[in-house]
Amino acid sequence: MILVLLFLGATFLAYSNGANDNFKGVATLFGSGTTTYKSAIRWATITTFMGSIAAIFLAGMLVKNFSGKGLVPDELLQGPEFAIAVALGAAITVFIATKVGMPVSTTHGLVGALFGTGVVAIGSSFNFAKLGSTFIVPLLVSPLMAAVLSLVAYFIFSKLRAKLGFTKETCVCVGKEFVPVSQLATNGNTMQAVATRNNATVRIDKQENCIDVYQGSFLGINMQRVLDAAHFFSAGVVSFARGLNDTPKIAGLLLVIHAYDIKWGIGAIAVAIAVGGLLNARKVGITMSKKITGMNHGQGFTANLITGLLVTTASIHGLPVSTTHVSVGSIFGIGTVTRKVNYRVVSNILLSWVLTLPVAALVAGAIYWVLTTFVV
Repeated sequence: MILVLLFLGATFLAYSNGANDNFKGVATLFGSGTTTYKSAIRWATITTFMGSIAAIFLAGMLVKNFSGKGLVPDELLQGPEFAIAVALGAAITVFIATKVGMPVSTTHGLVGALFGTGVVAIGSSFNFAKLGSTFIVPLLVSPLMAAVLSLVAYFIFSKLRAKLGFTKETCVCVGKEFVPVSQLATNGNTMQAVATRNNATVRIDKQENCIDVYQGSFLGINMQRVLDAAHFFSAGVVSFARGLNDTPKIAGLLLVIHAYDIKWGIGAIAVAIAVGGLLNARKVGITMSKKITGMNHGQGFTANLITGLLVTTASIHGLPVSTTHVSVGSIFGIGTVTRKVNYRVVSNILLSWVLTLPVAALVAGAIYWVLTTFVV
């Protein structure tokens, strides 16, 4: 029964992870108006699942790191109570954040749960040095790197676009066609965008309902279509990288169930992540897509490209970075350039990040104490 509880705890954590994290890779697709929410979450589900399956072959080091090996004595890891407490502590924390629409880090939740359970179990014998070097440092450095790199990359891409002669027009959608805005008119306290096509004038009530459309061609193909394809590809890269990075972290908790091959464990985790994203991702998706900053196609592509490169590189080298932190850092970097950042939303997200680790530690420590005192 205790092993069944461990399996259920790990899959609940995977479900919560999918609900909170799956949409983050495609947030810029929806936020920039490139595609609808349904199309974005479907693309995220497919590519995340592919990354989860790839983790069977590419992410063995992360599986070992998040089994708790090296943080606590090996004999403690032989008892499933430790893994149950870690899984449930992180899962409950991430699930609550998902319900309120805050994009928190499952990695952060797992680190907090590992810390809280380990301290309750062995006190000062916990390996604090490994916690800092292997887990905390990458979590702190990665969002700062993402913000700086996305800012630099956006400047480079903007200069390159101008040098190649690709222009950008502000447009509104009329039927299935994008019509360039001819003027911006003030109507009371509202700025109106005015577009004319075939002697017909279209007015919309908010300037932010306009989108930027790129003009020109690349190798004979419309530049906007090239950019949209690149945007979809970069979003797929981010989602694939997230599945590659997050799945083994959760599957590592199942190493104590020797009756299961770890490949089957990763498969079960992959399915639970996909289901969580399909059923419960909307609130966090809206926060990531619409509330941090406004962005156009090129800006969204840049943010996703940087996020995908950083997370994929970290996964292959066994560094447990947070896709959430990297993705938010990249989007924040773009918003800093365009001066459209909603600092109130960003401050709320930062607060949720600060609270994630201690909340997960307290919940996991309490669960471990209950299990070892009253159940086992």
